[in-house]
Amino acid sequence: MAEKTEKDLPEFHRANWLKAMSAMQLKNYGYTIQLLQTVLKSCPEFLAGRQLARKAAMAKTGGKKSIFSTASLSALKIQSQIKKDPLEAMDALEKCFESEPNNPQLNQILREAALAANLPEVAAFALETILESSPKDVKILHELAKHHMQFGKPDKAVTLYQRIVDVSPNDLAGIKGMKDASASASMQSGGWEKEETTYRDLIKNKDEAIALEQQSRVVRSDEMIENLLAEFHVKAEENPGNIDTSRRIAELYEQKEDWENASSWFSYAAALSNNSDMALVRRASDLQIRQFDIAISAREDYIAAHPDTPESEAYISELPSLRSQKCELALQFAKTRVEQNPTDLQFRFELGEVLTELERWQDAIPELQKARQNPNVRMRAMCLLGRCFTARGMLDLAAKTLSDAVAELVAMDAVKKDVIYNLGLVYEKMTDTEKSVHCMKQIYEVDYGYRDVAARVEGSY
Repeated sequence: MAEKTEKDLPEFHRANWLKAMSAMQLKNYGYTIQLLQTVLKSCPEFLAGRQLARKAAMAKTGGKKSIFSTASLSALKIQSQIKKDPLEAMDALEKCFESEPNNPQLNQILREAALAANLPEVAAFALETILESSPKDVKILHELAKHHMQFGKPDKAVTLYQRIVDVSPNDLAGIKGMKDASASASMQSGGWEKEETTYRDLIKNKDEAIALEQQSRVVRSDEMIENLLAEFHVKAEENPGNIDTSRRIAELYEQKEDWENASSWFSYAAALSNNSDMALVRRASDLQIRQFDIAISAREDYIAAHPDTPESEAYISELPSLRSQKCELALQFAKTRVEQNPTDLQFRFELGEVLTELERWQDAIPELQKARQNPNVRMRAMCLLGRCFTARGMLDLAAKTLSDAVAELVAMDAVKKDVIYNLGLVYEKMTDTEKSVHCMKQIYEVDYGYRDVAARVEGSY
């Protein structure tokens, strides 16, 4: 079923569409949705109408999730209709979306119904709606990227796979998917998939083919980077609101190790997304902090190589200020991320980590207590909590927290050794020599050379 545009609508429904757009401008969201539901019932392939209906519902609900969701009650009933009549199921879903436009379960059912009705654009829109609320959901990003590959839109898949790699740099499926999608996009753009295309036709687009090849390469020469930057800067001037173009420019500057320009372009791309794309926000902030790391490292290297020189003395005096500025900047970014995503426990952990580095123990404790609910950072959060409690003299709480962490760790790896060692130090401060030595002995049995464990254990005899 082909997607319909405004000009394809019957006269009656085109009139309702125009009324809906006027109602939207007047912020009469309920009337907008009512009109569009009428249009979509007769013209389910009218994607623009579905998009406007969802936008109106988001504005009506304020983008908030319903506390008393009825999705689970409606979902099974609607899902059972898909095999019999997918279009009827889609119509029923639109009524649910009026109160729960960003409900992931309902949008997944819409995707299923749209595919059954041969409406791939609507299916893609359903996944895009989920991503608007959860832009870092790698599973949904994968699903949407595969969808675009399946329906012949590798250029869109490339953008999605890049987002996956931005969020999860070690995602092998995402890395492979990006390479495959880039290759398909290059073939599609170059005309290789057209049956009657000859080599002579393709050679006319040699310059474009070279540019595409350069874009798809992971490792590029300086000359290639400069060529691509020139090309993308022209695109950015023609369409300054294109997020993907700005991101590509930022990545090229990053590859060129021009950290200042890379950070500026990532910040610009993030601003275009209203800072909703946290991967772009993160890369912009990380690069700004990296500039401080480079400046600090360069001064430390110079001081080590040229001690007792006037330049070294000047650099020594600069280091405290640079370190302080770096920490304050990291704190500012961490606070902003938490304010924008208060339920993201990873961001809570990062804020607690920065506060710990700044020795703001009391401020760090509540952030780390929330963060330890995230299994990915639980152990690290508990270790930092132990450190905070120790610094504040709350040794019993420090011992309890670290003991709980030890109990959850099975293998005697680097993490467990670190936790047990710190627990031993806490017991030492509590003058509980027996427990302190017992902790050190656990490490001694498996790793004689770990820190000063050997001296502590042997000295106890």
